[in-house]
Amino acid sequence: MQHHNNPRLTLVGAGPGDPDLLTIKGAKALAEADVVLYDALINRKLLEYVPKKAKKIFVGKRKGYHAYSQEEINQLIVSNAFESGHVVRLKGGDPFIFGRGTEEIDYVEGFGISTEVVPGISSSMAVPAYQGISLTKRKVAESFWVVTGTTSERKLSNDVFLAAQSTATVVILMGMSKLSQIVSIFQQEGKGECPIAIIQNGTTENEKLGIGVINSIEAVVEEKQLSSPAIIVIGEVVRESHKLKEFYGELIAVSR
Repeated sequence: MQHHNNPRLTLVGAGPGDPDLLTIKGAKALAEADVVLYDALINRKLLEYVPKKAKKIFVGKRKGYHAYSQEEINQLIVSNAFESGHVVRLKGGDPFIFGRGTEEIDYVEGFGISTEVVPGISSSMAVPAYQGISLTKRKVAESFWVVTGTTSERKLSNDVFLAAQSTATVVILMGMSKLSQIVSIFQQEGKGECPIAIIQNGTTENEKLGIGVINSIEAVVEEKQLSSPAIIVIGEVVRESHKLKEFYGELIAVSR
C-alpha cells in the first residue's frame, strides 16, 4: 500500500444545523479535503464545499444503518489519512462539546498524524439564540451549565442535580429520554414554575418548539410530539426571550 507523504486530520465543527453557521475556516478545510467522514446530524448542504473528487464517507449512527463504532471511525481516519492525505472529520456542533473529538485526536496522534481542530458553533448556544433566549442576562442569569442528559453509562449526569440547585441557566443536550427524571429533579428543588423550552432540530427548517414550565412541559412534549435531537433549556432567561414573552405573559395571566 502506498503511503501518502502528508497524512493529516482536521476536525471540523459543523455547527448546529443551519448550513450558514459553518465557520469560514471550516469551509476552507472542507475545500481542501481528500476524504470527509461525516455524522448523521450534519446538514448535507455542507458537502457542497467538498471537492467533487474527494471521498465522502457517512459514519453516523442512524436507525437502519450500520453504526460505526468509535474504534472503527478512529481506524478509518488513520487508514484514509495514510492512503489519501487530508482527512476532514465533520462533526455536529462543536467537536469538543460532547463530540468525542478528543478521543479521535488522541488515537490519530498516536500514529504520528498531524491534527488540527476547527471549533464549531455549539448547538448549546446557537439553538436557544435562534429563539431569542440569551443564556446569560444581567440580573437574571450569571452563568450557564451545559450538561449531557446521557452519560456513557446511559445514565443521567449527576451534574443535573447540582445544576438544579443553582440559579444558572441549564442547557441539557441528549436529554429527551430522561425528561421525566429531569423534571422531578427540578421539582424537588422547588422549581416547578421555572420556565423551560425544548427545541427540536434547532436552527433548521424542521425546527419544533415546546415551551412551558417544569410542571407542564411533559404534557407539551406529548401534545407536540417532540423527540430527539432536541435541546432542553431551563431557567428564567426563557421567559425573557422577546419571541416567547407573549406566551409567558398569557401563562401568568392564567395562573393568577
